[in-house]
Amino acid sequence: MWEEQNNKLVQNFQFSDFQEAFAFMTRVAFLAEKMDHHPNWSNVYNKVSIELTTHDAGNLVTEKDRKLALAIDNLLKPSKN
Repeated sequence: MWEEQNNKLVQNFQFSDFQEAFAFMTRVAFLAEKMDHHPNWSNVYNKVSIELTTHDAGNLVTEKDRKLALAIDNLLKPSKN
């Protein structure tokens, strides 16, 4: 669940292994590029930490951050085939 901390939306994700974490980061990278809104993030083995803030708005949480957070969450939902 995303939490607002120090003018950032923050969430930590854990995966089964490094490959799964890296695959998630790759999917987020393409999504962020498409939305032209890029996260601050870090990765250690199977853990990914993401912080979202809008630099153009003086490092505040804006609708851009909320939309990207929702899009990231949607990446993790099972697809309905």
